[in-house]
Amino acid sequence: MPCYQCGARQTDPVRGVSPWRRGVRGEVQVLICPDCQLSHDLELDVCESCGSSSLICRLGEVECRSCGSVRLARLSAPTGSTPLPGLADEVEAALNRVLGLSRH
Repeated sequence: MPCYQCGARQTDPVRGVSPWRRGVRGEVQVLICPDCQLSHDLELDVCESCGSSSLICRLGEVECRSCGSVRLARLSAPTGSTPLPGLADEVEAALNRVLGLSRH
Protein backbone atom coordinates (compact mmCIF):
# COMPACT_ATOMS: atom_id res chain seq x y z
CA MET A 1 0.00 0.00 0.00
CA PRO A 2 1.51 3.37 -1.00
CA CYS A 3 1.53 6.61 0.97
CA TYR A 4 -1.91 8.15 0.53
CA GLN A 5 -0.49 11.66 0.02
CA CYS A 6 2.49 11.26 -2.30
CA GLY A 7 2.11 7.70 -3.61
CA ALA A 8 5.58 6.58 -2.42
CA ARG A 9 5.82 2.84 -1.89
CA GLN A 10 7.40 1.14 1.08
CA THR A 11 10.66 -0.65 0.49
CA ASP A 12 11.75 -3.83 2.24
CA PRO A 13 11.58 -3.15 5.97
CA VAL A 14 14.68 -2.88 8.10
CA ARG A 15 14.86 -4.27 11.60
CA GLY A 16 12.99 -2.36 14.24
CA VAL A 17 9.97 -0.11 14.20
CA SER A 18 8.78 1.05 10.79
CA PRO A 19 9.07 4.80 10.16
CA TRP A 20 5.77 4.64 8.25
CA ARG A 21 2.60 5.60 10.14
CA ARG A 22 -0.90 4.18 9.86
CA GLY A 23 -3.99 6.34 9.97
CA VAL A 24 -7.61 6.48 8.90
CA ARG A 25 -8.88 8.88 6.27
CA GLY A 26 -12.45 8.75 5.01
CA GLU A 27 -13.06 5.54 6.97
CA VAL A 28 -10.21 3.78 5.11
CA GLN A 29 -6.87 2.62 6.55
CA VAL A 30 -3.99 4.58 4.98
CA LEU A 31 -0.21 4.67 5.27
CA ILE A 32 1.83 7.86 5.63
CA CYS A 33 5.49 7.90 4.56
CA PRO A 34 8.11 9.53 6.82
CA ASP A 35 8.41 12.59 4.54
CA CYS A 36 4.66 13.28 4.47
CA GLN A 37 4.46 12.85 8.26
CA LEU A 38 6.27 16.20 8.50
CA SER A 39 3.22 17.87 6.93
CA HIS A 40 0.91 19.46 9.47
CA ASP A 41 -2.12 19.00 7.20
CA LEU A 42 -2.56 15.22 6.95
CA GLU A 43 -6.38 15.49 7.00
CA LEU A 44 -6.75 12.24 8.94
CA ASP A 45 -9.97 11.22 10.68
CA VAL A 46 -10.00 11.82 14.42
CA CYS A 47 -11.55 9.95 17.33
CA GLU A 48 -15.02 11.18 18.20
CA SER A 49 -14.29 10.59 21.91
CA CYS A 50 -10.84 12.09 22.47
CA GLY A 51 -9.88 13.86 19.21
CA SER A 52 -6.76 11.75 18.59
CA SER A 53 -5.76 10.85 15.02
CA SER A 54 -4.22 7.54 16.19
CA LEU A 55 -6.92 5.41 14.58
CA ILE A 56 -6.86 2.01 12.91
CA CYS A 57 -9.57 0.55 10.70
CA ARG A 58 -10.18 -3.19 10.57
CA LEU A 59 -13.07 -5.53 9.92
CA GLY A 60 -15.60 -2.72 9.60
CA GLU A 61 -14.55 -1.04 12.85
CA VAL A 62 -12.49 2.04 13.65
CA GLU A 63 -10.48 1.84 16.87
CA CYS A 64 -8.68 4.66 18.66
CA ARG A 65 -5.20 3.68 19.82
CA SER A 66 -5.22 6.52 22.36
CA CYS A 67 -8.45 5.94 24.32
CA GLY A 68 -9.53 2.48 23.09
CA SER A 69 -12.88 3.70 21.75
CA VAL A 70 -14.30 1.41 19.04
CA ARG A 71 -17.09 2.27 16.61
CA LEU A 72 -18.51 0.79 13.44
CA ALA A 73 -17.10 2.23 10.23
CA ARG A 74 -19.68 4.27 8.37
CA LEU A 75 -21.27 2.43 5.44
CA SER A 76 -20.88 5.48 3.19
CA ALA A 77 -17.15 4.86 3.00
CA PRO A 78 -15.78 3.49 -0.27
CA THR A 79 -15.53 -0.27 -0.02
CA GLY A 80 -13.34 -1.00 -3.03
CA SER A 81 -9.92 0.30 -3.79
CA THR A 82 -8.77 1.52 -7.15
CA PRO A 83 -5.20 0.59 -8.04
CA LEU A 84 -2.87 3.46 -8.70
CA PRO A 85 -1.91 4.09 -12.31
CA GLY A 86 1.16 2.08 -13.22
CA LEU A 87 0.75 -0.49 -10.46
CA ALA A 88 0.18 -3.33 -12.93
CA ASP A 89 3.33 -2.31 -14.82
CA GLU A 90 5.34 -2.22 -11.58
CA VAL A 91 4.12 -5.69 -10.60
CA GLU A 92 4.83 -7.07 -14.06
CA ALA A 93 8.36 -5.61 -14.04
CA ALA A 94 9.05 -7.05 -10.57
CA LEU A 95 7.83 -10.49 -11.62
CA ASN A 96 9.94 -10.35 -14.76
CA ARG A 97 13.04 -9.45 -12.69
CA VAL A 98 12.43 -12.25 -10.20
CA LEU A 99 11.59 -14.85 -12.83
CA GLY A 100 14.28 -13.69 -15.24
CA LEU A 101 11.82 -13.02 -18.06
CA SER A 102 12.27 -10.34 -20.69
CA ARG A 103 9.46 -7.93 -21.41
CA HIS A 104 8.00 -8.12 -24.92
